[in-house]
Amino acid sequence: MEYRRLGGSGLKVPVLSLGTGTFGGTNEFFKAWGTSDVAEASRLIDVCLEAGVNLFDSADIYSDGAAESILGEAIKGRRDQVLISTKATFRAGKGTNDVGSSRFHLIRSVEGSLKRLGTDYIDLFQLHGFDAQTPPEETLSTLDQLVRAGKIRYIGCSNFSGWHLMKSLAVSEKYGWPRYVANQAYYSLIGRDYEWELMPLGLDQGVGAVVWSPLGWGRLTGKIRRGQPLPETSRLRNQTVKDIGPQVDDEYLYKVVDALDEVAKETGKTVPQIALNWLIQRPTVATVVVGARNEEQLRQNLGAVGWNLTTEQVAKLDAASARPFAYPYWHQQGFAERNPFPV
Repeated sequence: MEYRRLGGSGLKVPVLSLGTGTFGGTNEFFKAWGTSDVAEASRLIDVCLEAGVNLFDSADIYSDGAAESILGEAIKGRRDQVLISTKATFRAGKGTNDVGSSRFHLIRSVEGSLKRLGTDYIDLFQLHGFDAQTPPEETLSTLDQLVRAGKIRYIGCSNFSGWHLMKSLAVSEKYGWPRYVANQAYYSLIGRDYEWELMPLGLDQGVGAVVWSPLGWGRLTGKIRRGQPLPETSRLRNQTVKDIGPQVDDEYLYKVVDALDEVAKETGKTVPQIALNWLIQRPTVATVVVGARNEEQLRQNLGAVGWNLTTEQVAKLDAASARPFAYPYWHQQGFAERNPFPV
């Protein structure tokens, strides 16, 4: 397993990590992802550790906290062997303050996560979304307090716009508070918007990408093609899950899958392995979070490392997945000679 620095920090993480969205399945939304109990989760973690994958990503809202609880049970007796990443900001209760990035909610969220995870520290704590109603000074001073207390070690964000992240970094620099070293972002062969602003920002500011949904919300499993029905286990069969995730035009999807099929024939690898390997080679990417309903799926995903696509294969996938740029990015292409981080 290859390990990389997480952004500008000194922490090293594996290029693949395991997401726990498939743990629990205690509500209809997350049931469409998976329903792993403690026994199955423990086995998946066994397989990960054997392969050198020691980072496990969760969130307080995954199955209403059950995913964190299952992860905590599954790592009992081996906490020193793993890195835990979790998130908070989204609504986690019915109270007025049970949402957002206020001091009140973040402290309560971290205390709840620590209890469910059965640990006294979180290796990487990330804001799950941007809270425009809470001053960044309040949020970042709270995270500083939690770092100083030893309850979290590194901080990151998720689903921020470029200006959200840059403003936060400026506040951290002004007051000498911890900086976000991770940006958990949606990025895939069929979702390349991350490259427009967040990737150049990450390169410039030392913020590493922790990629979520690298297979395009379950569309790049190799089982979705023209004229074929969705597989029985696809989360896309759940309309609520489909609607809340990234939207992808069918013809665009099929064009990318066609290119993946070509590369699959050349390499002898599977479609998801190729899609994951493409991501691992992209700038700023520190780790790609994969999900797995079972051991077989996990082992397939682990097959994405230990080899690299050729330059020609990467170019073929780049061309198939290219999309017209939004303004001002299309205009900036005309001045690429002075842009050190071209999209």
